[in-house]
Amino acid sequence: MHAQTPHSEPTSSDVALNMPSASSLRHVRQSLVTCVVPAFNEAANLSVLLPTLQGVLNAIGARWEVIVIDDGSKDDTPSVMQAWTANAGFRYLQLSRNFGKEAAITAGLEAADGDVVIIMDADMQHPPSLLPTMIERWEAGVDMVYAVRENRDDENWRKRVGTRFFYTLLTGAKGVQVPPHAGDFRLMDRAVVQALLQLPERNRFMKGLYAWVGFPSEPIMYTPQSRQHGQSHFSAWRLLRLALAGLTAFTTWPLRAVSMVGFLVSICSFIYGLVIVIQFILYRNPVDGWPTIVTILLFFSGINLLSLGIVGEYIARIFDEVKGRPLYIVRQALGRAHLKDDN
Repeated sequence: MHAQTPHSEPTSSDVALNMPSASSLRHVRQSLVTCVVPAFNEAANLSVLLPTLQGVLNAIGARWEVIVIDDGSKDDTPSVMQAWTANAGFRYLQLSRNFGKEAAITAGLEAADGDVVIIMDADMQHPPSLLPTMIERWEAGVDMVYAVRENRDDENWRKRVGTRFFYTLLTGAKGVQVPPHAGDFRLMDRAVVQALLQLPERNRFMKGLYAWVGFPSEPIMYTPQSRQHGQSHFSAWRLLRLALAGLTAFTTWPLRAVSMVGFLVSICSFIYGLVIVIQFILYRNPVDGWPTIVTILLFFSGINLLSLGIVGEYIARIFDEVKGRPLYIVRQALGRAHLKDDN
């Protein structure tokens, strides 16, 4: 480093040498790690996941807490968590009913006290063995580490095609690039969590919100494990509703598409009308009556109903937002964070 007089300005090399690096600011052993686990009727899987998480987090050597968000389960989840919350480090939030996974994740983020927060599913498809790798990247200065599926070979062709089509449509969202095949399994720095909690909307599409807040992010590849118990609660209808919520929350292209279709139909109708008039004047061709009128009426009726339906989806989102109801209601909360010295 260059020697400096009391009146000299520091050089750029001096500033670079004196600035602490991102990795020097983040030490997991001095931090609190929070795992947020949304669950709906996953009692059997929780009995496998929680001891696995406990072993992984203890091996990391940090203070930690695991928050299970019970999204209105009807199985033995309350009984399972009643036993687990007797142990330090395990917390349980039971929602008053099923509010949906997006609301459950938000409840977990609001309850999390960690310097770093990890979201993972309760169905054992998100491997806890990836947590040390995620935390290592966080210590290196990455604010968000998200897991990306290596492939979708375990899904049927309809779901794969639908997923590809959905992400293609979502790519047009201005300023938001949602990574394909990335889900909710991710690590976030406290700054990212605070940014997410500032977003007030109630129709929450979390994958889009993760991308919207920005911050330095890095993917890691993984292969989902098989569910050990039960079946997925996301039916085709629920997935369609989630996709529709994502499209209406982050894009306006459906409205523009309706306008474009209306414009093209108007042009085609005008051209068709000219053709009929010219044929009648030049060739005295009779104008088709009933079939032509009925066909045109049915076509335009379908266009009008489609347009009203798309506009109605956006109005429904506005209606939900202006009511201002809480995103979720907590029925009970149990447990406490794990202290490093607790054994």
